[in-house]
Amino acid sequence: MPSPTLLSASTVPPKTKAAESYSGAANLGGRYLAFVLIASIGALADLVTKYWVFQWRGMPGQRHVWWIWDGYIGIQTATNSGALFGIGEGYTWLFSSLSVIAIGGVFYWVFRAGGAHDLVLTIALGAILGGILGNLYDRLGLWECPGLQGVRLYHVRDWILLKYQHFHWPNFNIADCLLVGGALLLGWHSLRPNPVVASPRGDGMAEGM
Repeated sequence: MPSPTLLSASTVPPKTKAAESYSGAANLGGRYLAFVLIASIGALADLVTKYWVFQWRGMPGQRHVWWIWDGYIGIQTATNSGALFGIGEGYTWLFSSLSVIAIGGVFYWVFRAGGAHDLVLTIALGAILGGILGNLYDRLGLWECPGLQGVRLYHVRDWILLKYQHFHWPNFNIADCLLVGGALLLGWHSLRPNPVVASPRGDGMAEGM
């Protein structure tokens, strides 16, 4: 009886196109899920912390700063009718409109323009979407002022305070952190060289996303 022999690499049948297609679709589905989870968890964390802090500390001016690190990092409620870090005060309607357009752009980038093929882009765009949704919720006046039943403001709620001697950074929130973090990640990603990987067809090299 002939002894069994191990299959050499040359005799192992290559993956079929159907298998490669299935593997690619499963990987893409995972990226879509990661994008949705990052955006959802980010927006939820922003809204929950804003609600809790404003219930605890009240509207701006009602209570003094609660210091985490005395004189440097604290919790202080504030409202902002502008954009990130107080830019463009009074143009809530404009920033709300731009937010809706940005949401459409992010979804197009991920689901139509192939952004989900890249893990870094998926994470960055998920964080940006979470930040947009958290602040848009406030700009649309979907929150109620604590202690003032029925009173709504079309302002973004901020509560994180950074201070150093006479320097006072504009109050911000978790949504702002997500927006800045996502933007920085996008900037870093744009500076990275595109890695070169073997083509799945085996007929050369191709640039990876």
